[in-house]
Amino acid sequence: MDASTIQRRRWVILSVLVVGLLAIVIDNTVLNVALKTIANPVGGLGASQSELEWAINSYTLVFAGLLFTFGVLGDRIGRKRMLIAGLVLFGIGSLLSAYSHSPDQLIAARAAMGLGGAAVMPQTLSIISNVFEPRERARAIGIWASAVGIGVAIGPVLGGLLLAHFWWGSVFLINVPVTVLGAAAVFFLVPESRNPAPGKIDFVGVLGSIAGLVLLVYGIVQGGDGASWTSAGVLGPALGGLLVLGLFAWYESRIDHPSLDVRLFRDRRLSASVGVISLLFFGFGGVYFFTSFYLQNVRGYSPLAAGLLTVPFAVGQFIAAPRSASLVTRYGARAVGVGGMALTAVAIAGYATLGTASPIWILAVLFGIQGAGVGLAVPAATAAVMDVLPRERAGAGSALTNTARQIAVALGVAVLGSILAQSYRGTLSPTLAKLPAGARDTAGQSITATQAVAGHLGHAGQFLLDPANVAFVDAMRITTLVAAGIAVLGGLVVMRWMPGRQRPNIEELVAAEVAAAERELASDRELSER
Repeated sequence: MDASTIQRRRWVILSVLVVGLLAIVIDNTVLNVALKTIANPVGGLGASQSELEWAINSYTLVFAGLLFTFGVLGDRIGRKRMLIAGLVLFGIGSLLSAYSHSPDQLIAARAAMGLGGAAVMPQTLSIISNVFEPRERARAIGIWASAVGIGVAIGPVLGGLLLAHFWWGSVFLINVPVTVLGAAAVFFLVPESRNPAPGKIDFVGVLGSIAGLVLLVYGIVQGGDGASWTSAGVLGPALGGLLVLGLFAWYESRIDHPSLDVRLFRDRRLSASVGVISLLFFGFGGVYFFTSFYLQNVRGYSPLAAGLLTVPFAVGQFIAAPRSASLVTRYGARAVGVGGMALTAVAIAGYATLGTASPIWILAVLFGIQGAGVGLAVPAATAAVMDVLPRERAGAGSALTNTARQIAVALGVAVLGSILAQSYRGTLSPTLAKLPAGARDTAGQSITATQAVAGHLGHAGQFLLDPANVAFVDAMRITTLVAAGIAVLGGLVVMRWMPGRQRPNIEELVAAEVAAAERELASDRELSER
């Protein structure tokens, strides 16, 4: 495919890449709606809260750990080939997830999906950076980011519809037709591209990053699952994970083919932008995890109704993301980033005002505000990262932003989920003390487990329900305030290190004048020919 054909088809190519992205996003959003169903021992898998956290994090950790490797592989063997292979892997992993018979099988199948997702995601941004010229790249990235909003809207609603009529595994089958159509469209429409000087694959770095992250997250989840935060079972894995990650960073800074080039962080625009993305998605991952339980367990909404109530988040993101680029041009990345983080902090703090009987429109409005904040900040930060790097490093830039996003989601679910679990168990413990020891331990795992124990006991267990709802809302309030503080920290990072509005240099001014003159001459020729 020659350069002129690529330029003519560039927007069609973008739409094809968006289809591949939708498969990834739909899966991550649909899982949140299905959490209660999967946790139910009747009709689900009876997964505990820690197992649900691992069902999310097994995907995100594999995804994050392999993004750079698959970005390098795409640069080496061809981004189109890697994109098709990733979509096929993702579809196979979705089938395995759908037909899992235990939480452990689901966790393993989700890890397989992470392999496919890691192969897909970096190729999409790499191809965009190669197909679009710099003057259109920010707009293309904004449209790419708005696809996240579409996926956020489609996933929960489709998941709710499927859960209303089919078994829980059907939510993963959504991905199969999307990946099939996406792979076919990529094969016929997307041009092949490679890095003329691809790097080597850093196998030591890949293994080190995954091992460090898994140990860290395991320790955090163990702490939230009831173990003492000072016990060896919590501190050992957590500190061991931090040590491995420290050695990983040291090693990566000293080799010429790192899986994560930590030297890129010397550029303050890049480091601030990646920091913003990380802090945004830390709060997003944790909040999205527990609001699903709030809607279905505390408020009693069906999966479909819960999915529909998340649509305002997607609408806010869909409206804000395409406008981020023009706002950055007008006001600068710093102003847009601060605005996005401020909206996010306000929305997350607003969740702390919710009670067991609050008007549900409040939650819908808060979802919309948070979606707009994410929609403003993420495209601005992503475009800043991609602008820092040359085209031949596009795969590294894409992988860097998505690694930050996925690690932040995994840590957000682990940290905020652990805070929620500990707070819930502590608040409910006086009520749980009335139960036998075995039932007490089971009921304290999560609100879903408490309600299951109450249902098993029949009328004798009804005394658990109202205190469980109150305990969950109190725990959610504490957790949201922590997440809001993280969002405020992100705003401070933006204010301190994100670059402000950049004035055009003399070359850019001359180029703009020449382009305007050429357009005027072309218009005059058209008029004279008429």
